[in-house]
Amino acid sequence: MTPLRQRSAPGGQTPAGPRGVLGVLCLTQIVGWGVLYYSFPVALPAITTDTGWPATSTLVAFSAALVVAAGAGVAVGRVIDRHGPRWVMTGGSVLATGAVVVIAWAPNLGWFVTGWVIAGLAQSMVLYAPAFTAITRWYGPARNRALLTVTLVAGLASTIFAPVTAALLEQSGWRHTYLVLAAALALTTIPAHALGLRAPWPPHRHSRDQGDRSGQGPRAIARSRAFVALTVATSLGAFAMFAATIHLIPMLTWRGLSATAAAWALGLSGAGQLAGRLAYAPLARGTTPVSRAVAILALAGAGVAAVGLLPGPGLVLVGAAIGLGVVRGAYTLLQSTVISDRWGTEGFGALYGILNAPATLAMALAPWVAGVLTDATGSYPVTFAILAGAAGLAAVVATRTAPRRTPELHLHPWGRGE
Repeated sequence: MTPLRQRSAPGGQTPAGPRGVLGVLCLTQIVGWGVLYYSFPVALPAITTDTGWPATSTLVAFSAALVVAAGAGVAVGRVIDRHGPRWVMTGGSVLATGAVVVIAWAPNLGWFVTGWVIAGLAQSMVLYAPAFTAITRWYGPARNRALLTVTLVAGLASTIFAPVTAALLEQSGWRHTYLVLAAALALTTIPAHALGLRAPWPPHRHSRDQGDRSGQGPRAIARSRAFVALTVATSLGAFAMFAATIHLIPMLTWRGLSATAAAWALGLSGAGQLAGRLAYAPLARGTTPVSRAVAILALAGAGVAAVGLLPGPGLVLVGAAIGLGVVRGAYTLLQSTVISDRWGTEGFGALYGILNAPATLAMALAPWVAGVLTDATGSYPVTFAILAGAAGLAAVVATRTAPRRTPELHLHPWGRGE
């Protein structure tokens, strides 16, 4: 089989990845996120009504998937670093299909939780982490534009799959809905990953693209002060923004908005993510990796505070929700580039898995912790103030994420060097 060709640039760099890879990952990220993530909150009321399972216990199943994805991500990243993404992501698609079938056929809550645990393992093999690793290696210096494209397109997953899931639920119930979603997952992602990710896995290029390594390997980097600070900052940021988003509708209805208006605000907040991702490129061109991390996390704190502390009127609250969505969109690209912007692409999969694990765990715990805070304080504004403080702390910690300097100034593809 003839290898997929790449366009070469002077100096041996590759300005674009293999043909078709970006399109494949755009398609599979939409379907993967739509089925394995965004379908669940839509289907949850129908599941609990039909089965009688407690909503809290049913939510535990979904949180368990995120925890498993966090734990498995490190090992998955290492495998992709060595062997490429093709068979990992293809196997993950097969596993995801089986997991969704188990969820659909689950005769009791135990099997339902088991299905989501399997789905969590599949998430670590098919969603953003492996896709970002593939793009970072294949696209090299052009990775940021490719990452922007994938995250922009994947942002449509909720727009597409939330109404599709709702329509299927109205027609045939939640079990049949998940069987249809399993079929969609199998028919799109399995062949797309198996056939579309066949390009040769390029070796690491030791060049200026390798960032401020100072001779460090992935293990030394993972133990460095800068990497630990980066992990803490991104985990705190993910926790604050995810908790605020999950509790956005209750917060707005607490302020007096109708359930319909609050739902529109959530939808517009999701649309705001696209604007945030588009704004990331011009922001990155005028900032260093550290300064833009600090700026985005500080804006996250301001956005969460605005949603929680502004008393109204309704249009102002909706505007604050949109603003929070814009920051969330920029944060997705920030998280995908924080490692390569500082240390280059060598060992990216393993390093991203280490970075992403606590952030994913924080996201899994965020809705529950925010609920406990609200129950304890009796006030959504107090909860959102605490979440804003967590994001503000993340911004402070982010000031310590610059790696040790090397004699040679490193210029980042989208931003200024450190």
